[in-house]
Amino acid sequence: MPYTIPAAPAASRTPSLLHRDLQERLGALARTHRVPGAQLAVDTGTDVIAVHTGTADVTTGSPVTADTAVPLGSLTKPYTAALVMLLADDGDLELDEPASEHLPELAGTPEVTIRQLLSHTGGLPTGPDSDTAAATTAARYLTAVCTARDLLFTPGTDFSYSNAGYVAAGRLVETATGMPWPEAVRALLLEPLGIRPAFVGDAAPVRPVAAGHAVNTATGQAVAARQNLAPLEAPAGALLAGALDLAAFGAALTGRSDLLPPAVTKEMRRPEPAARPGTLADGWGLGVALYQRDGRVWCGHDGNAQGTSCHLRADPESGVVVAFTGNAGGATALWRDLAEELDRLTGIRVPAADVPDRGRPVELPDCAGTYRNGTTAYRIAPGPDGTPALSVDGDLALPLVCYADLSCDLRDPATGRLEPGGRFHRDPATGRIDRVQISGRTARRTDDG
Repeated sequence: MPYTIPAAPAASRTPSLLHRDLQERLGALARTHRVPGAQLAVDTGTDVIAVHTGTADVTTGSPVTADTAVPLGSLTKPYTAALVMLLADDGDLELDEPASEHLPELAGTPEVTIRQLLSHTGGLPTGPDSDTAAATTAARYLTAVCTARDLLFTPGTDFSYSNAGYVAAGRLVETATGMPWPEAVRALLLEPLGIRPAFVGDAAPVRPVAAGHAVNTATGQAVAARQNLAPLEAPAGALLAGALDLAAFGAALTGRSDLLPPAVTKEMRRPEPAARPGTLADGWGLGVALYQRDGRVWCGHDGNAQGTSCHLRADPESGVVVAFTGNAGGATALWRDLAEELDRLTGIRVPAADVPDRGRPVELPDCAGTYRNGTTAYRIAPGPDGTPALSVDGDLALPLVCYADLSCDLRDPATGRLEPGGRFHRDPATGRIDRVQISGRTARRTDDG
């Protein structure tokens, strides 16, 4: 059954007045969280309500409109997965065949399947940073990253979020279609959905685009941020879109579009048994994250580019879709607050990334050590107060709060606020902590130093 707006005077339940209320709350929350501009689209299955507020780019002063496209970051990945799924539906690919049968650059990991690429269960590292990736080709990138030596676990047994896996998925699209990835996603997904394509690096965008922003928390001043994405990483993060565009794609994921056949969307939303994404979501399918709320399983994804935060949630049972874009890092907190407002105003209980109550913290001294995901080093060592602190590639160490179930949170040193961190793994044979998963990325222990 579709969601209904909670009981209230009849006039207050009209879409026009709901539009007014959502507009007011979005604007107020954007100011509170120092987000220059934001968009929200709510598709109830019967009505689509879209609101927007603020500035797209503080450098130019251009306003956010309904048509403004925002850098989606990792919310690009479900589009790439949908392309692969369409190719599999046409018989061009088999989900459970090794990806190396189509891509010789994956010969170093011959057991990794296409299904595992899409569900982040192949054990592949996340890949190098964009500056490093920009200096090579996709084939060389994958040959260097996808090696037996760097596998984080036996493919198909666990979860580690991997940009490299989606570089490979994009290469599969190119190999099967004969088109560059941007051309394939434009022709096979975006244009059929009525979306005007926009990509990171477009020299002459065909629609208004927003900049991401870094905000000085002391002064509140926002500065436009440059998007830093290597061309070969496009299938993992190059799309720009507005909230209405995301809502149209979300509706397709629920089966409300002829673009994605029902068998395809059902397979994308089916949870992969080995996919335990920790703080990212409650489960993972093929290209989409799965979120549980009130007995329902929503699908969607989150995306962060340089200075943006974008979110998509779709409920296949009711057909409800909620899409949000914001052009500053504070938009992540805005999204969480906005989810509460949606519940209050509409009765739609959209799952957002809340910090769960994990109980009383415990000491976990044996977690100290160095862990690696490809070239990225995760160093856990006692901080000034003796409790563990995490540093990634030598960056500022953040205090870790550990729990009996081996989960952990990160504490913001400035505010004291807890943010979902991840979880540790013990080797079942030895009982020794041998891996850590932080923000969905798994790192393998290399020493006890």
